[in-house]
Amino acid sequence: MAEKKKEIAKVVSQELLADGIYSMWIQTEVSRTAGPGQFLSIYTNDASRLLPRPISICEIDKAGESVRVVYRVTGENTGTKQFSQMGAGDPISVVGPLGNGFPVEEAEGKRALLMGGGIGVPPILELAKQMTCGKKQIVVGYRDAHTFLKEEFEQNGELYISTEDGSVGTKGNVLDAIRENNLEADIIYACGPTPMLRAIKEYAEEKKIACYISLEERMACGIGACLGCVCSTKERDHHTNVHNTRICKDGPVFLSTEVEI
Repeated sequence: MAEKKKEIAKVVSQELLADGIYSMWIQTEVSRTAGPGQFLSIYTNDASRLLPRPISICEIDKAGESVRVVYRVTGENTGTKQFSQMGAGDPISVVGPLGNGFPVEEAEGKRALLMGGGIGVPPILELAKQMTCGKKQIVVGYRDAHTFLKEEFEQNGELYISTEDGSVGTKGNVLDAIRENNLEADIIYACGPTPMLRAIKEYAEEKKIACYISLEERMACGIGACLGCVCSTKERDHHTNVHNTRICKDGPVFLSTEVEI
């Protein structure tokens, strides 16, 4: 596979969705080949910050040659804070699309559960838009009533929401929402924090359901060279010759039975 080149893209728009959660549309060549579950490495305009920030793709607009990223600002003196201060017309350096995304075709004719939690919610939107399946059930979890992307999800499947404080939908997590609504599936796609994915992996194995999970991890290079983002796997990796796999290069999406989390 040819090495991805850095591109000087352009910010189309920026919007605050919830406390600390921003939506940015970027006009970029990435839109031509990107798929659900892939991500961008985005660089700040601060020369002192050499490493990019990996951010999952939320939506893809091939006609408009743009992609949408929805991200959380993680602090005052951070790269994501700098991204949030950008506006329409500003140049922004990106590399992508990176990683392996969700295998959409695996859900053909099946009952599917599309699950997202926290900042793992945004990648589920493009997945929902592209997926054709027998039954599309979207289950997303939030901390509170700031249920960003809710309207978009409602347009693309049967939506179920869980909140930690019980302000919207089921009180608890996404698995609580599944149980409360008696949802059943033949295949699961999930993205979110590791504890959530670990619970979904166990649930899928117990129910004997095929399950694809997108792992969250701090990434440095984003292209598999630095080995900074690895997880344990059952198979020996040809690159490292140990039972590890690179999340940024070989993932971030894996069949849940292939990785240990």
